[in-house]
Amino acid sequence: MEAMVLDKIYDMRKNPRPLKRAQLPEPEPTDNEVLLKVNVCGVCHTELDEIEGRTPPPRLPMVLGHQAVGTVVDRGAKARKLEIGARVGVAWIFKTCGICELCKCGRENLCAHFSATGRDANGGYAQYMTVDQDFAHPIPENLSDTHAAPLLCAGAIGYRSLNLSGLEDRQTLGLTGFGASAHLVLKLVRHKFPEARIYVFARSANERRFARELGAIWAGGTADAAPVALDAIIDTTPVWKPVVQALQNLKPGGRLIINAIRKEGGDKKSLLELDYPTHLWLEKEIKSVANVTRRDVAEFLALAAEIPIEPAVENYSLFEANEALLDLKQRKIRGAKVLNIE
Repeated sequence: MEAMVLDKIYDMRKNPRPLKRAQLPEPEPTDNEVLLKVNVCGVCHTELDEIEGRTPPPRLPMVLGHQAVGTVVDRGAKARKLEIGARVGVAWIFKTCGICELCKCGRENLCAHFSATGRDANGGYAQYMTVDQDFAHPIPENLSDTHAAPLLCAGAIGYRSLNLSGLEDRQTLGLTGFGASAHLVLKLVRHKFPEARIYVFARSANERRFARELGAIWAGGTADAAPVALDAIIDTTPVWKPVVQALQNLKPGGRLIINAIRKEGGDKKSLLELDYPTHLWLEKEIKSVANVTRRDVAEFLALAAEIPIEPAVENYSLFEANEALLDLKQRKIRGAKVLNIE
């Protein structure tokens, strides 16, 4: 099968084409696994973190991609939950132990044995992949492959972030950064909390314009002060400085949700430059988001189908994966990026 493979850690400023086109054996499903013919796979900022060494190191060589939508074409001996021909998605959560205290209480995203798709097991930047049937998500009929792919990570992690924010209707929400996840959160908030007011902080004028088109009542730069103090802010940026600015924009008792696995270097010392009365006093909160659970993915897919939510998407072929990643790194963003595998 054809695949795009990461063979080692790269600095994309020096090597803008880190993934190599390769011919790999078609994988075979084990007892509880299904084999998917991958139709599309979303491109995520986490893949930049994997390539450039900011996440726990991937098992190399690795097929990246954790927003895969495909068709079941084969099953292991014990895999009978999904029919041949079923259309399913695979998210960042590839496998957990299933027996620890965290898994048993619904917090499997925090499991010490959490395995990530495209980091610990081959993902969707390929024509075929395998996944445990219990971690494959049926795709609602009214969602196309292309629109479903970004929902599996950008959408599900945004859904988890919004839940953790504690936002209520008629409150104010800030979104720092306006890529794949944030634009889906905005669409979700407009449905769940129609009287909530959304403020967007984005570096790019195009991103700010896009946010206003989708219903943000204000859009400014990442270093700007919001025109009003905000009840909650969800940060999706890859760097530290917007986090510090976001804390200044919160109301007393406000909550900042950091939706990122890692932050890039360069300005990381800025986190240490917090002024307690300015940034943290008056019971402001900071909460990080770690991975997603299967419940997050399933609930968000159902909600996205009901609303419905259709992500803004830019399409690339499988063999343009490097171009898609470079565009993402250079912040050439309008919604989500999706690879068409066929």
